[in-house]
Amino acid sequence: MEKKKFIITEKSGLILEGGGMRGIFTIGVLDNLMDRGIRFPYIIGVSAGACNGLSYMSQQRGRAKYADIDLLMEHNYIGLKYLFTQGNIMDFKLLFHTFPEKIYPYDYDRLASSSEHFEMVTTSCKTGKACYFEEKSNPKRVIEIVKASSSLPFVCPIAYVDGEPMLDGGISDSIPVERAMSQGYDNNLVILTRNYGYRKPQKATKVPFFFYRKYPKAKEAIRNRNAMYNRQMELVETMENEGRVEVLRPVKPVEVGRIERDIDKLLALYQEGYDLAAQIEFESQI
Repeated sequence: MEKKKFIITEKSGLILEGGGMRGIFTIGVLDNLMDRGIRFPYIIGVSAGACNGLSYMSQQRGRAKYADIDLLMEHNYIGLKYLFTQGNIMDFKLLFHTFPEKIYPYDYDRLASSSEHFEMVTTSCKTGKACYFEEKSNPKRVIEIVKASSSLPFVCPIAYVDGEPMLDGGISDSIPVERAMSQGYDNNLVILTRNYGYRKPQKATKVPFFFYRKYPKAKEAIRNRNAMYNRQMELVETMENEGRVEVLRPVKPVEVGRIERDIDKLLALYQEGYDLAAQIEFESQI
């Protein structure tokens, strides 16, 4: 099979979709890029894509995989018990504090010294619109942003960035191709965590009346999320077919769920991401 070729220029962006534990596919891709020293001038990540993008930014190869595989096996950090103890489907204290501070310390110095731009996407509860943050120098704020980007509706509490209430970035901008282009990056590699042709159900998401009563715009964004996501997938596929964007995605329908705990499934999806990235030949013109 002839390898695809991607030429990295000053206008190249790397766009990382979320998807919870399906992000292990993205981790496989990013580990392959790090193994080959491939860097992009602009990276934008949503939810799990923001988490995984942080380890790519600090060039800590294997760190994100450790979080999704080793840490999960040791601590089993997904489950209903955390809803009762933390109001969260996952152990956020472990994931966003103990892990980056003690278990596998995050290299904030490397992040601060990096030349690449890295944006993380959240959703404002007040406006229901996407917010885009770039933070390299303040570790506390980095964690605030990535935690907010990963705070799934219904099963995670509202998070706060600069005192403002936020939820998962995937509610308002799941695949931020248009954001990248608005920032001047029109030569993009998009990493998706669903197969070609995937669409969410057409019907609106039901939001129980007792959720987000103070934030009607957030409720509206959650209700409209499926339609927004499907429009973005259609845009990406159209651009891909026209040769305007390169896309890496799982080949077959993904069996890994958003809060998957089956290690064998996770490892298989990681390897698929790694192997597909290996099929691309990169050339840098920077």
